[in-house]
Amino acid sequence: MGKNTPNTPIAIKNRKADYQYFLLTSYTAGIVLTGTEIKSIRAGKANITDAYCSFINNELWVHNMHISEYADGSYNNHQPKRDRKLLLNRKELRKLTIKLNERGFTIVPTLLWINENGYAKLDISLAKGKKLYDKRESIKEKDERRRKKEEE
Repeated sequence: MGKNTPNTPIAIKNRKADYQYFLLTSYTAGIVLTGTEIKSIRAGKANITDAYCSFINNELWVHNMHISEYADGSYNNHQPKRDRKLLLNRKELRKLTIKLNERGFTIVPTLLWINENGYAKLDISLAKGKKLYDKRESIKEKDERRRKKEEE
């Protein structure tokens, strides 16, 4: 995925992203979370399949990322699908803003993981949507890789 491959067992992937988009450049972003959210992620109770990113007031936010409520949480528990702020430096934010203004580009989360310091990180990619015939090509390549593995 990104240049920082996770060493931890918590690695929640977005498998749909590679099928639906051409992934161009990747960035690793921090996420602003509450206490019960990080506990749920450490338990592996998160889903980034339908998530996407957008800019609100020059800040990058991830939408539709589902983090299940923490089982031992009290009335302080979080909302599962709330918007969460992503942390990138200004230079990276500026590059993404310029690219997003072009037609057909979007930002897609590809991997949610926890680094060695215990912080949750989200690998995001600048992506361009695939057409139907591109998706068919992806399926053919996947089938060919499977056939080669079976022959070995």
